[in-house]
Amino acid sequence: DYVERKHGRQKVQYLIPELEPILDVTYGVILYQEQVMKIAGDIAGFSMAEADSLRKAMGKKIASVMEQQQERFVTGAVKNGVSKEKAEELFRLVETFAGYGFNKSHSAAYAMIAYQTAYLKTHFPVEFMAAVLTSEMNSSDNVAKYIAECRNMGINILPPDINESDKNFTVAGGKIRFGLAAIKNVGESAIDSILEMRKESRFDSLFDFCRKVDLRRVNKRVIESLIQCGAFDATGYNRAQLMAVAEEALEYGQNVQKEKNDPQMSLFGKVEETDPINLPLIPDLPPWDEKQLLELEKEAIGFYITAHPLDEYLDVMEKYANAGALAVKEDGIKDGQAVRVGGMVKSIKTIITRKGDSMAFMDLEDLQGSIEIIIFPNLYATIQELLQVDAPLFVQGVVQKNEQNAKILADEIVAIDRAEEYWAASLHIHLDAAVSNETTIADLYHILQKYPGACRAYLHVKIPEKSETIISLPEKMKFKAGVELAREVNALLGENALQTMCTPIRATANGNGNRYGNGKGKGKPRRNNGRKKVG
Repeated sequence: DYVERKHGRQKVQYLIPELEPILDVTYGVILYQEQVMKIAGDIAGFSMAEADSLRKAMGKKIASVMEQQQERFVTGAVKNGVSKEKAEELFRLVETFAGYGFNKSHSAAYAMIAYQTAYLKTHFPVEFMAAVLTSEMNSSDNVAKYIAECRNMGINILPPDINESDKNFTVAGGKIRFGLAAIKNVGESAIDSILEMRKESRFDSLFDFCRKVDLRRVNKRVIESLIQCGAFDATGYNRAQLMAVAEEALEYGQNVQKEKNDPQMSLFGKVEETDPINLPLIPDLPPWDEKQLLELEKEAIGFYITAHPLDEYLDVMEKYANAGALAVKEDGIKDGQAVRVGGMVKSIKTIITRKGDSMAFMDLEDLQGSIEIIIFPNLYATIQELLQVDAPLFVQGVVQKNEQNAKILADEIVAIDRAEEYWAASLHIHLDAAVSNETTIADLYHILQKYPGACRAYLHVKIPEKSETIISLPEKMKFKAGVELAREVNALLGENALQTMCTPIRATANGNGNRYGNGKGKGKPRRNNGRKKVG
């Protein structure tokens, strides 16, 4: 209403004439807490203290207090010449304000900051996101969130580098270089020593590093964290090799520094600081497999940066999930809302209920964060074999939320790589008439016959730059969606020739806990057997 009225597309109206001098600056819309207090004072006869009490009651939505306030408001407004009907309507209007209103002085500050940050993010996106990441370095969850935002914006995040990284996140050739201060176990004192030595010359190896830095500030734990997160990758050895020789490199550095600082040695003049003959040998070891590399990387910096175990599932997660772990925790998703999230199992805790049934508490992690999942006995009994650490899963359920935390009460759990089978409602096959012939159609028919199932199918026949005809295949021709079918059809017709439309995410059937889905994707209603909210 505010925007429409501001631009003249909607007429500015006032419920009663007395509101005009109070709301004229906001086009008749209540925006500010000061306006609420002014309405209560000028129209209902409240004192300033009483008006402030009304504002607080609305903010906290205390029902018993609101009843008293409404009676007091209506009585005062009627006394000042407003009809009872209008007074009651005005109170409801003021009450609605509590859902979005704010202090006027705050609004000015927020508007200015919103404008400035939007400008910077638009015109200097890399510099802006580097600054945001630096401001959140002490929170792994927030750094992970903003790195995901960088990926969405097409900004590359370069891993930590012992020769290139500064203390903070910095801009390097249109990309963002990871800051040393965001690495776990690497304190400010250690970083200062590293940066001081780097002013003189770059580090050409792990041994060179240990020879130069102050090992009273850079200890074994610091070195191992730097290796794990990839800060030494540019020196030419893989992380497995560097970790195997870390202790020897530390001892080598300590010996070099001890000799350098030995008063007796100084009698014979300057000591050469490098002696390649005495360098320990680096073993010839294969690199860590991707799983180990990513896990140790996450251990060092709190999240994955080189890659993410879920990267291969991003397309299917984008198609079938309607929320992420972070979104569930934030204000956009409300208590009781139905969601479907995709992620990787990070931990599972199984307990036995009083009735002797098993249920589970699971942490599911996606690219931006993690969310707790509650799995009640009925569902647990049907999907317990899926509950393995690091397993990629979809969870469909209902959000349970309060001021302290958020969790999902699961209704259905499906392996990510089988999502197409469970949730694909229809298949759409795109065929280019210009490059297809009878043989193409016959080959497509034979592929489809290998995958009978429950999905309706539609053939989109395109004549480039002219027309597209959509043919609904017969009811008796239904197919099973999945990776294998998509692979074969795309190999025949071209990339993305097969597309699936997914079923909508089903909400709670009623307020007392009927849920859709039985954990096997059959889509039939079932009772929750007395499911209660979890404390």
